[in-house]
Amino acid sequence: MAQDSVANVLFETSPYGFIRKSVEDDKANESEERSEHQNWLFHMQSTEIAQGQSGFHSPYAGTNSLRPDDTLKQSSSIDIYLGAHLWPGGEIYLNAEYYQGFGLSDTRGIAAFPNAENYKLGQKIGDIFNAHLFVRQTFGLGGEQEELASDQLQLAERVDISRLTFTAGRLSVGDQFDTNAYAHSARTQFLNWVLNDNGAFDYSADSLGVIEGATVEFNQKTWALRYGWFDVPRVSNGLAKDGHFLKAWQQMMEFEQRYSVGEHSGKVRLLGWLEHAHMGNYRETLNDPSLMEDITRTRRYRYQYGFALNVEQEITKDLGAFLRASWRDGQEEVWQFTDIDRSLSGGFQLKGRSWNRPGDTVGLAGIIDGISSAHRDFLAAGGLGVTIGDGKLPNYEPEEIVEMYYDVEIIKSLHLAIDYQFVANPAYNADRGPVNIFASRLHFQF
Repeated sequence: MAQDSVANVLFETSPYGFIRKSVEDDKANESEERSEHQNWLFHMQSTEIAQGQSGFHSPYAGTNSLRPDDTLKQSSSIDIYLGAHLWPGGEIYLNAEYYQGFGLSDTRGIAAFPNAENYKLGQKIGDIFNAHLFVRQTFGLGGEQEELASDQLQLAERVDISRLTFTAGRLSVGDQFDTNAYAHSARTQFLNWVLNDNGAFDYSADSLGVIEGATVEFNQKTWALRYGWFDVPRVSNGLAKDGHFLKAWQQMMEFEQRYSVGEHSGKVRLLGWLEHAHMGNYRETLNDPSLMEDITRTRRYRYQYGFALNVEQEITKDLGAFLRASWRDGQEEVWQFTDIDRSLSGGFQLKGRSWNRPGDTVGLAGIIDGISSAHRDFLAAGGLGVTIGDGKLPNYEPEEIVEMYYDVEIIKSLHLAIDYQFVANPAYNADRGPVNIFASRLHFQF
């Protein structure tokens, strides 16, 4: 017991790691050797997805409708991730991505679109773009420490649990906000983009899902608080940025509470956002017949806001559950994500240990989405949203989706998944559908 007590005080913490105080106990040296610290990283991933549907009831269609004769689409992505330590607490990360392919009906026709790997800009011939380029500075505040495991955008290191982290550059909002252990990656988990992010969270992004911004996070042992300021596109779902940083922006704040139920951990995240962008208004567009439902003609700098809840809960060591709920004001046009103003989703993820396949994963989830009355009237009059617009909407119903998948570990770095989604009332239209969507996914990473 005396030796163990000595070992526990061999090191005192600093903002940037251990300061060794003594070599009297070999256990301390062994502990230090086990603590991994990366000076640089290199990761790579590749994902190939084929997705199709067999046809469905479609008495009419509009410009942004899902087409019953568009039966099969394919997409490919290849990412290279580089990271390096610059100075104590300072890091830089770069992610170049190759993307090729299209979503069903050119990523239109379903608000909760069935493949989050499909950008709104399809590429017949592959293209390379800058998906991430940012710097991160961490200031340790002393006290107890923890290990951060190496990941695609995280160097392995030992840091103070109590810390302040600043990040700035080209980012994805989803890198830090609205994350979930069981539903946040179409490359390894659920495919539907509303199971990757809260459906009504119209988060800042260009057509490729990333944008320039800056964030700060204050982390403690049982909770964290995050704040972000991001640029917004010049036009809805556009690539070009607005550039008027003082009047075109999105701000968000998220509080995360960590807890345990018995031995099983869980997290609750509460998120709010406020955006100021050159947006059109549904009611203003409808009230002027001369505009012919062209919402771009009512664009001026306006505010939009919303809130989101995000819960993850370990039930057993192999089974986890998640729940998301979100709401946005729904008076201004959707600026970045998708035509959803109210969203509820939840599901389960199960590891295959009980049938001797610990690397396999099974997922089952459901989604219910809706839109505001102003948004509904706009679509009924023939207006077009970011992703939907059947030309009319005589019989509105919430969009309802069930997704299930089985992901097989072929070898440690290579997985094959089979995915099925059932879509009722695509684009909130009870006259069309239902749609049965099948997909296969091949994913490699190291």
